Amino acid sequence: MQKKGNTLIILLLIVVSFIAGYLFFKVKNLEQGKGPGTTEQKQEQQIKIKKPTASEHWNGLKNARYVWIEYADLQCPYCKQIHPDLTKLLNVNKEKLAWVFRHFPLPLHEKAQKGSEVTECAADQGGNEAFWKSLEVVFEKLPETELSDLPKLAGEIGVDEAKLKACLDNGKFEKKVKDQLEEGTKAGVQGTPHGIIYDLKTGKNTPVSGALPYEELQKQLDTFISQAK
Repeated sequence: MQKKGNTLIILLLIVVSFIAGYLFFKVKNLEQGKGPGTTEQKQEQQIKIKKPTASEHWNGLKNARYVWIEYADLQCPYCKQIHPDLTKLLNVNKEKLAWVFRHFPLPLHEKAQKGSEVTECAADQGGNEAFWKSLEVVFEKLPETELSDLPKLAGEIGVDEAKLKACLDNGKFEKKVKDQLEEGTKAGVQGTPHGIIYDLKTGKNTPVSGALPYEELQKQLDTFISQAK
């Protein structure tokens, strides 16, 4: 009986130690903004990111003070999921916010690189408007579309199929897409979707990662703007 009692005490001590350790590390993570802490905690972060310019794929007012930089993989289901919410975010905040898209094709998605190149080839023909339209089409079609059939998306985008195919075949924008992936990686982007709210006046920024719901995206933007000087 004494032996069973000692065993029970030891087991209880192990459980208590485990819970105490878990709570300790959870608190430390929250203090460092690594857990589901407050928006204010997350807003303290900044990353070294290239300043967005109107020469990029820009959506919104050219003189907007705040820019939502989006790093996305066009084969990523979560990027597809957040895309309508980012569109809504831009429309609701159109007087103060612009949206810049940057490519971040993940190696595990075999169609992501060429999917990104499709949007660049479309923009090469039809300009910025064709680029943003191509995003909608590629997000919708890419998972099921074979790489060899990508040029057939030209009709839905509104550009010439033969020119789109030639652009893809010769890899005209392969380096541009890979350079954006490398630049994002060096800045600390690790997955998609990954957003950065950027203040063009001060250069301050804050990362917003994950496919957050619209309400949380708006909250993050509002908090960032309220802290701006």
